[in-house]
Amino acid sequence: MSTPENSDAALSHLTLAPEAQNQLFLEARTANTFTDEPVTDEQVRAIYELVKYAPTSMNQQPLRVVLVRSPEARARLVSHMTGRNQEKTAKAPLVAILAADLDFHEELPRLVPFMDSPQDLFAEPGLREASARFNTALQVGYFILGVRAAGLAAGPMIGFDPEAVSKEFFEDGRHRALCVVNIGRPGPEAWMGRLPRLDYAEVVTTA
Repeated sequence: MSTPENSDAALSHLTLAPEAQNQLFLEARTANTFTDEPVTDEQVRAIYELVKYAPTSMNQQPLRVVLVRSPEARARLVSHMTGRNQEKTAKAPLVAILAADLDFHEELPRLVPFMDSPQDLFAEPGLREASARFNTALQVGYFILGVRAAGLAAGPMIGFDPEAVSKEFFEDGRHRALCVVNIGRPGPEAWMGRLPRLDYAEVVTTA
C-alpha cells in the first residue's frame, strides 16, 4: 500500500508545478454546491481554447457543448436529471451538456488535411458511433480539467436520461448527450472527503 511519503517522492519526478498539481488533481474535488457568482462566456471560451489542443484519435473533434443559460432551458434539463442531480443542476451558476457528434467524420478532411478522404474510414455507422463516444469521453475529461484550470469547480454527472436530453437539446438526431457538468465557484460544504484510489501496484504491470 502506498504512503503519503511514497506519493510525494513519485510526484517529485513531475515537471508540472506543485501549485498546478494541486489545482488540477491533488486538491480538486467534484463540487456539489456553488456560489451565485456567474460563469461568463469569456471563461468558457478560455477553457475551450485550452483543452481543444488535448490529444484524440486521428484529431477527431466530436465534442459538442450546449451552455444551458435560460431559465426555460434549465427547467427542461432538470426534468431529465435523476435524484439529487435535479437540485444541484437547478442551482448551479452554469450547466453544460457535453455530447458526441456522431457525424464528426464530416470535419475530418479539414482536421486531418494530410490524408485523402479520411472520412471514408468511418463510413460504417457502428464504428463511427463507437469512435465518437470514445473520443468525446476523452474530451469530457479534458474539459473538466480545463474548468479547474480556470479556477472554477466542476460537478460532472451521468445521472440523467441521455435519450431524453439528446432529443430535447439536439433536434437533428446526430448528437448523443454523454455528460452534464455543473460549473462555478464552490459553495458551502461543496466537497466530499477524498475517496480512496487504487495503488500503483494494483494498476500498473510490466510486460
